Amino acid sequence: MGEDRRLAAVVALAQGMAAAHTPRESWRAAALGACRALAGGFAALSVWERDLGRLRVLVNVGDRAADEEEFPEAEAYPVHQFPEITEFLHERWASGGEPNAWVELAEGTAEGRPGYCHQRVAALRRRGRGSCVVAPIVLHGRAWGELYVARSTGTPVFDRADADFATVLAAVVAAGLAQTERLEEARRLAFTDALTGLANRRAVDVRLEEAVEQHRARGVVVSLVVCDLNGLKRVNDTRGHAVGDRLLERFGSVLSLCGAMLPGALAARLGGDEFCLLAAGPAADEVVRVAGELCRRAGELELGEGVACGVASTGDPIGPVRTARRLFRLADAAQYRAKAVRAARPVVAGREGPDDPVVRLADEPPRERAAERRSFRGRP
Repeated sequence: MGEDRRLAAVVALAQGMAAAHTPRESWRAAALGACRALAGGFAALSVWERDLGRLRVLVNVGDRAADEEEFPEAEAYPVHQFPEITEFLHERWASGGEPNAWVELAEGTAEGRPGYCHQRVAALRRRGRGSCVVAPIVLHGRAWGELYVARSTGTPVFDRADADFATVLAAVVAAGLAQTERLEEARRLAFTDALTGLANRRAVDVRLEEAVEQHRARGVVVSLVVCDLNGLKRVNDTRGHAVGDRLLERFGSVLSLCGAMLPGALAARLGGDEFCLLAAGPAADEVVRVAGELCRRAGELELGEGVACGVASTGDPIGPVRTARRLFRLADAAQYRAKAVRAARPVVAGREGPDDPVVRLADEPPRERAAERRSFRGRP
């Protein structure tokens, strides 16, 4: 391959990874870009999981064998099957070497390192491939994993020049992975409450819109628990905001624990002393049960005064839920009702008869709703 074509291949690989929006898209772009750049028939990207002592495959692209999934859930290989992971990727660097790529051939000889890894040779033969090039990926100065590209039997085998080019491609992939990590961290911070580590209001808005769309399309039960932590102002005024922050953190831990009782639930801090749980799938009665457990545990927190908790679920008689806003209004109104009557248990929208005051409040025009809300809280 000429220099111009190789440069174009490097640019295409970098652009493909830069355009990715998720880690999976980034992995796939890396493998596809490397496969095309090296004129391979198959490529894989794998990560070295040191704590588990294994090489885990993240993505397979190209001409996959019957046992190779694009995004495998459990394709991993013990490190002892690939001694180069610890020897080549560590000892050679420690002695001043570089993380250069190498070639393995199905006939059993390896470019630069003859017969180095018998496991790879066996895999090549088993899957009808004639050669492969393996390029270590270094991220933040440490071995992150490897880029693997193979060619089918009957096609030209990889040579030293291909291995050198694969080393360059692996460096480009490492830069793309670092960018993906930074973007993921930025997304995490954008959707995370800094104090409690829970999701924030922005994350709830996005997830609730998605959940309501699932409800409209497939009838998925969507439930929202909104709660207000009682006594926070008193703690802030008498003990200081640092103690108040600790109370918020402790309640956040309780909320997270209860949220884990509902598969896939999102635990979030909406702001100030308001929190919520969002669940898509579990039955309304199960959500109400967990909300009751949340109230019980919150009542046992030192310094706090319990929690006012409101629940709204499409599994209850609350009328059609066509928008996320309506479900949020219902849960919010139920929470205000719980606050007004100092309920020790959750108030659930739609469970107080045909003229349910919570549903009525949520569906009233905004100006009337504000007046009714003040009435709920005992204000003139």
